[in-house]
Amino acid sequence: MSLSPLGRIVEIAEDGRYLSKDRGFLVVQVQREEVGRVPLDDLLAVIATAPSTTTSCVLLAELAARGISFVVCGRNFAPAALLWPTAGHHAQQRRMEAQIEQTRPLAKRLWAEIVSAKLRRQGWALARAGCPSGAFERLAREVRSGDPDNREAQGARRYWRLLLGPEFRRDVDGGGTNALLNYGYAVLRAATGLHPGIGIFHRHPHNAMPLADDLMEPFRPIVDAMVHDLLTEGIGEVSVTAKRRLAGVLLIDEITPAGRTPLGTCIHRLAASVAESFLSGIPDLTFPILERLPATDAEMEEAAPGEPGGGTSW
Repeated sequence: MSLSPLGRIVEIAEDGRYLSKDRGFLVVQVQREEVGRVPLDDLLAVIATAPSTTTSCVLLAELAARGISFVVCGRNFAPAALLWPTAGHHAQQRRMEAQIEQTRPLAKRLWAEIVSAKLRRQGWALARAGCPSGAFERLAREVRSGDPDNREAQGARRYWRLLLGPEFRRDVDGGGTNALLNYGYAVLRAATGLHPGIGIFHRHPHNAMPLADDLMEPFRPIVDAMVHDLLTEGIGEVSVTAKRRLAGVLLIDEITPAGRTPLGTCIHRLAASVAESFLSGIPDLTFPILERLPATDAEMEEAAPGEPGGGTSW
């Protein structure tokens, strides 16, 4: 089991682990012998990546009651299922009703805000890696309601080529770099709120978590930047070291009007602002203040388009 530095994300990575609840603790056992326990009060999410992980229904019910995500990963660390509580107070019900009743114009305006934020964050990731990035700010400014000009795709065609090289292709079923990205994105998904099955933009019969994908978009480049760092250090597979680094993504400090705030809290604030937008009918999303890094538009324009594309262990 891997544990994030502040005990907020627990990943079950080794086969044969049995998870249960003992008073206020998540208990991990191997052949009835306890190998670790974590206070439930410290948990943000549990991510199960080992195929033979088993768990008690009592624990799952307690996690749901506390609003702690339980994510089950399938092939190449891509999320296959997410535990969602069925019980909730009236505020949760009102939010879900507002999600269901969202108007198309509102959804298009929310999506435009998300795409703009994603493009700016992609530019940040490229500048951080020393890659040309200036045109991403221009693309972000050009996004219109619903992104009819597909500025998101225009950015993607350039982004992956610049960040990870001209040979890289994003493939959710791929190994190596793609599996590292899958794992980091799974951690982001664990932090999203609202009902994950009612999306703003993402709608696909085989995607059970479209809203999680919507809310993840502006934060994916943070994972991308971490994966770039791992690759630069010669870590190209989902190793224990890579998992510990990526599991800590939600603990990275972001700049906000209230000061430096962990990314996990920023995602919760974004989810709350989405819920408030559904209720009020006015798009007003809350994003971190993006640190501006130097970039050169001329360099970006010269780039040829490509294809889109820490803790303890038990």
